[in-house]
Amino acid sequence: MATIAELLASSLNALKQVQRGEDFTIIKSSDLSRTHIKRLVDNHFLKPIIKGWYVVTDPRATPGDSTAWYASFWSFISRYANERYGNEWCLSAEQSLSIYTGATIIPNQVLIRAPKGNDYMVPLIPPTSVFNLGAELPSKIDTNNPYNLNLYTLAEAIIVATPTMYRNDALTMRTALAMVHDSSDILKILVDTGQTVRAGRVIGAFRNIGRMDMADEIAGTMKRMGYIIYEEDPFERVMEIHVSQSPYAVRLRLMWQNMREDVIANFTRLKSNLSAKEFLERMETRYKLDAYHSLSIEGYRVTDELINKVKSGVWKPDGEDMDSKNALAARGYWQAFQEVKKSVSDIFEGSNSAEVAERDLSVWHSEMFMPCVTAGIIKPSDIVGYRSHQVYIRNSMHTPLNPDALRDAMTTLFELLREEPEACVRAVLGHFLFTYIHPFMDGNGRVGRFLMNAMLASGGYDWLIIPVERRDEYMAVLEKASVEGDIVSFVRFLSSI
Repeated sequence: MATIAELLASSLNALKQVQRGEDFTIIKSSDLSRTHIKRLVDNHFLKPIIKGWYVVTDPRATPGDSTAWYASFWSFISRYANERYGNEWCLSAEQSLSIYTGATIIPNQVLIRAPKGNDYMVPLIPPTSVFNLGAELPSKIDTNNPYNLNLYTLAEAIIVATPTMYRNDALTMRTALAMVHDSSDILKILVDTGQTVRAGRVIGAFRNIGRMDMADEIAGTMKRMGYIIYEEDPFERVMEIHVSQSPYAVRLRLMWQNMREDVIANFTRLKSNLSAKEFLERMETRYKLDAYHSLSIEGYRVTDELINKVKSGVWKPDGEDMDSKNALAARGYWQAFQEVKKSVSDIFEGSNSAEVAERDLSVWHSEMFMPCVTAGIIKPSDIVGYRSHQVYIRNSMHTPLNPDALRDAMTTLFELLREEPEACVRAVLGHFLFTYIHPFMDGNGRVGRFLMNAMLASGGYDWLIIPVERRDEYMAVLEKASVEGDIVSFVRFLSSI
């Protein structure tokens, strides 16, 4: 008779066979036997989504951990909709625009349009749900996206976007408008359907962002076709934007513009105005405290003894410390800290802080993980450049940018740092947007805090240590900024330390 362990192993093997398919994170009840499914659910390898649907999970995750679900969310939506409606479905115009413009937030509710929809809301894993709306499909469906979702085309989604969308998510609408480089796709729909009210709204929106050429072309063509157009600006304020091929670059610039005044108004830390010598000495004095809190925030278990051991050079990369992830992390942090000190010294000597950060940030990161290379845990190539795989933040509804977007996003971030005259804005938004982008497989939080402090130093502010005792609050305000666009809570949090 098979043991419990052998039975579980057989169920895991069956799951492994299913995972060889195209979608390996979402499992339907027909994919496995009822016995296998029950055993895998009981042992926390599967989690129910709705009746008959499951997401593959990590049994080591803490109760309530939603990381696996958020990482698999769009895969579920795509497969669920295809199973239910075939190809006769699409997401709403608003959610289509969010996908096009690089929005990285898992929505609380997804709206699926389908002629056979029953106008019924289906609860998923909290707090998410899907609403099946019985409605006609757009004139054309676009499936060219990373999630294999059925979407409105960019042009038609812009046309049918409601005034509420312009008010409630101006960032997405401005980003979408900036992605339009030829008005012909929009015009073809407008002239054939005669949607004059929507045409007036689109024209007004293009004028708002400074795209007068696009607005004039649409208005002129509609009038030549015999339509009477009344232009309407659907935005609440005027904001000209930098047109870019990358929606991520546009989105980051708009986030910076939207948030910088809130940072200036709510950042209340006083300047220390220390000399270069005093600041660097203070960095050295506070190193032990900084290392303890920064590493502890990331889940490492570090002690004064370990920090002193690393700092004094007693650390043995070829001996007993090779196998200790805590020792490797502590040594890496010390090596990175030395490089940050050099960068700060250059800033005090007159170098542009943003240019120093652009030059040295990869050095900080590589030094942080050099002990792992020395120990043979990772390859040297693993710490060169940006990540090549998707990453997820535990329990966050924000999904970091996909690997293909990283180069444009980081280039834009460094441009924004160079263009920003206020050190407090460079520090706060530099840290926030760096972690929002999440360019590395690991170490993003530590490097983000180094970047924040280098920018603070450039403005005469003291080195800031975020205490591990306030880790939950720290993560919550970063999540609020990422998901809700509320930077004020993060600024006030930093000011309160």
